[in-house]
Amino acid sequence: MENKVVLVLVDGMRPDGACACGHPFANALKSLSTWSMTAKTVMPSVTLPCHMSLFHSVDPDRHGVTTNTYVPQVRPIEGLIDRLDKFEKKCAFFNTWEELRDLSRPDHLHTYACINQHKQEDTDTKITLAAIDYIKKEDPDFTFIYLGETDEVGGHSVGWMTDTYLACVNKAFACIERIYESLPQNYTLIVLADHGGHDRSHGTSMPEDMTIPVYMAGPAFEKDKEIDNVSIKDIAPTIAKLLHVTPAKEWEGNTLV
Repeated sequence: MENKVVLVLVDGMRPDGACACGHPFANALKSLSTWSMTAKTVMPSVTLPCHMSLFHSVDPDRHGVTTNTYVPQVRPIEGLIDRLDKFEKKCAFFNTWEELRDLSRPDHLHTYACINQHKQEDTDTKITLAAIDYIKKEDPDFTFIYLGETDEVGGHSVGWMTDTYLACVNKAFACIERIYESLPQNYTLIVLADHGGHDRSHGTSMPEDMTIPVYMAGPAFEKDKEIDNVSIKDIAPTIAKLLHVTPAKEWEGNTLV
C-alpha cells in the first residue's frame, strides 16, 4: 500500500497546554509517536506567516507574509501542495479559517472545505467529521485538517492556559483521537501547532509563543521517541519524503524521517 499522510494543526496549542489538557489521548499520542515538546515556529509567531512557513519551508522574511493578510510572493516558492500536485498526489484541505485558502492554488487541491469558526459553533468537531468522511471515501494522499477553536475560543477570547483554553485543547485531542482511530495502517498522522501564546495574544519571540509540540505517528516513525532541534520548516520536507516526492529546491527545512 502507498504511504498516505494526514496533517492536523491545532492553532495556538502550547506544549504545556497539551500536557495539562486532561485528555488521555494527549499522553497516548506520545507513546505512539516520534515527538518533540520543544519544536520551534517562526517569527512573527502569527497564524498565517507560520502556516506559510509550514507549507513553504522558509522563514517569513523569505516568503513575504508577515501578518494575517496574504500578499503574493515577490520571489515565489513552490509550496507543499503545489509540489505534491506536480507528482499527481491527491490533496485535500479542511479548515475553519478562510485565510488559509492562499496556502495553495485552488486547482492543485482535490477538495477544499471551510467551516468559518466566526459564524458557527463547534467547528473543530464539524470539520473533523467532514475530513474523516472524505478520507474514507476518497483515500487521498495528503489531507490537512486545521482546528482553530484553541486559538480563537480559548486563547484570544479568555487567555492561554486558562480553564477555557485547556478545555479547547482537550476537545482538539478528542478530534485527533477520532482521526487517528479512523485511519488505515498505511497512514501517517502528524500533529502540531502553528504557534503558542501568552495572556490573550501571541506574535512575539517569547518561548510561550515560539515553542510548539510535534507528534509523528506512522510506519516510518519509532514509537515513544523524543527528538529535539525540530522546526516548523521541517514538516513539508518530511511529508514530501513520506510520499516519495522530491522537495522543492528552495526549501530550508530538514526531513525528520
